[in-house]
Amino acid sequence: MKGMLMSERVKDDAPAAKSAPGGSRDALPSLLRNGIRIRALTGADWFSALAALVLLVAVIGIMNPAFLNSTQLINVVQQSVYIALMAAGIAFLVTQGEVDLSVAGNYVLTSIVASVLIQGGMNPWIAAAIALCGAVAVGALNALIVQGIGINSLIATLAMGWVLRGLAAAVSEGKQIIGMPVDNSFFRILGGEKWLGLPVSVWILIVVVVVLTVVLRATPFGYRVREIGSNEDAARFAGIPVGRTKTYAFLLSGGLAGLAGLLGLAFFTSGDPTSGGGFELFAVAGAVIGGNPLTGGTATIFGAVIGAILLKTVGVGLVYFSIPAVWSQFATGAIIILAVSLNGLMARRKQRRRQT
Repeated sequence: MKGMLMSERVKDDAPAAKSAPGGSRDALPSLLRNGIRIRALTGADWFSALAALVLLVAVIGIMNPAFLNSTQLINVVQQSVYIALMAAGIAFLVTQGEVDLSVAGNYVLTSIVASVLIQGGMNPWIAAAIALCGAVAVGALNALIVQGIGINSLIATLAMGWVLRGLAAAVSEGKQIIGMPVDNSFFRILGGEKWLGLPVSVWILIVVVVVLTVVLRATPFGYRVREIGSNEDAARFAGIPVGRTKTYAFLLSGGLAGLAGLLGLAFFTSGDPTSGGGFELFAVAGAVIGGNPLTGGTATIFGAVIGAILLKTVGVGLVYFSIPAVWSQFATGAIIILAVSLNGLMARRKQRRRQT
């Protein structure tokens, strides 16, 4: 009897002994898959910007716990919407070796045009549509100058930004345009209304990021943008319409700058010809920090937006750390240089790894 019990115990233990090695073999591929996923995540173009943003928020929160209040964090994102929209549009250009420095001027002019039309009695929604069409037209003009005449996009769009700001100042006579019908649905919805705890402007930004990411990754236009960024000569040889693709990117950049201007008008309820100072540089810096190098070749809409939010968080953090206003611009510029430099070093390191 005792021998039978012993033999049964041995038989019962045998399958367990056999399954143990099999279990370890099954666990090994799972660990490898998880390791590959983590490596893919940390190797994403936008990961360094996201990690820097999380770290910055944590540091500011530790020093000033009030910063971690959900209302404060939402306010930071809401203040970032304007630059983030511009950065999302610029990402399509930067990856193709182009840039649009007229976005801030376009932002201002769109706001001024819409506010003048509204002040004249036009329905705010119709005025916004007209102003937005004007912003897209500015993008078309940029494309014509760059692609048609052959002027470098840096110089062309920088000059265009000055032209737009001058035009905005002339139209408004250098004064704020006030007296907006703030009870109108345009100002109520786009200016301050919240859906599910988030301002409508933030939801618009989220929708733009999702749509543009799909466009970039899953449409023929996005494929052409990425191919031109990788090798423009090869793309041209392969029959890709380089000029037309870049033109569409300029149109997109102009439209997003105009959208930002309309959201700014709805929030501040006035057209200010002096607003948007430095927005173009913050937008470009945000796009680059987020994983869109000026040399082209890679593009990420999510990264561009995260980069823009990171820069806005830096500005807010300087206030929390009681940095004197006279030094805030210096500190912001220094941080941008540091962030872009680190991004460049990481990109070079990643490129060397790929080559090896």
